[in-house]
Amino acid sequence: MKHIRNLLLATGLLAAAAAMASPTVEMQTTMGTIVIELDSEKAPITVKNFLQYAGDGFYNGTVFHRVIDGFMIQGGGFGKDMAEKPTSGTIANESKNGLSNRRGTIAMARRAEPNSASSQFFINHKDNSGQLDYPSNGGGYAVFGKVVSGMDIVDKIAKVPTGNRAMHQNVPTEPVVIVSVKITPDKK
Repeated sequence: MKHIRNLLLATGLLAAAAAMASPTVEMQTTMGTIVIELDSEKAPITVKNFLQYAGDGFYNGTVFHRVIDGFMIQGGGFGKDMAEKPTSGTIANESKNGLSNRRGTIAMARRAEPNSASSQFFINHKDNSGQLDYPSNGGGYAVFGKVVSGMDIVDKIAKVPTGNRAMHQNVPTEPVVIVSVKITPDKK
């Protein structure tokens, strides 16, 4: 019964967050907290997708698995063991939404095919608009929000030592874990 109640509560909070123009999430990491404001007006598909993963607890225990100082920090798809988590499919690329890959923005990671984003995201560590905005790089990368608190944590994560791990490059030598991503209630 408790599980059903929690599920209903999470679903209600998810629905309420999706209805807000600028829902906010609090990302607890092992290096500190990052608060991100999402733009559901300009990136509705992407925000709904991200909130669904957050509401389901998918991001809890994942890591920032690709970190490049002066470029970005990427997470949302791998556990500490670097095993990729199964996802629920891909979404349309909303890179033509007018939002730009500037320092502190969050965007969807994807494969070479533009409409291949699923759960993985990255936070821009510098202004990457010239190389990641539409139409660059095979269709651009969809920005769907911005860091409103905790950019100092992003900077700390960007500076961690990295190396190669199996076929992955730029992997932090000590895991930087995303402990949780919680949808925060509207504060208005």
